Amino acid sequence: MNRDILTSDKIHPEALKAITGYHSSVVTEVITTLATNDVVIVGMAQNPVVKKARKALDEAGIKYAYLEYGSYFSGWRPRLAIKLWSGWPTYPQVFVKGKLIGGCDETVKALKDKTFLA
Repeated sequence: MNRDILTSDKIHPEALKAITGYHSSVVTEVITTLATNDVVIVGMAQNPVVKKARKALDEAGIKYAYLEYGSYFSGWRPRLAIKLWSGWPTYPQVFVKGKLIGGCDETVKALKDKTFLA
């Protein structure tokens, strides 16, 4: 990974505790869902890009689990915890066999290239 992140030895123990505990139940829910489903979309209500990714998978006949956290008007804190955990800055976040493949553009490209479940 090219992006620099702080290592735990560079974070004060109290700050590290706050970081690891920040909406940890939401992150645990995502991790659990990834472990039990081949394809997972993490998204938010009212987001047209999330709807586009779901539609592309529906049209391809691919089953997926969908986790929705808030909308433009609510739920930004849990979504932030997921972004911090995954490192992906936007929604949707699409995972295949536990691996983050990206968002809608990456999903559509993988479907077109027939590499989605590869």
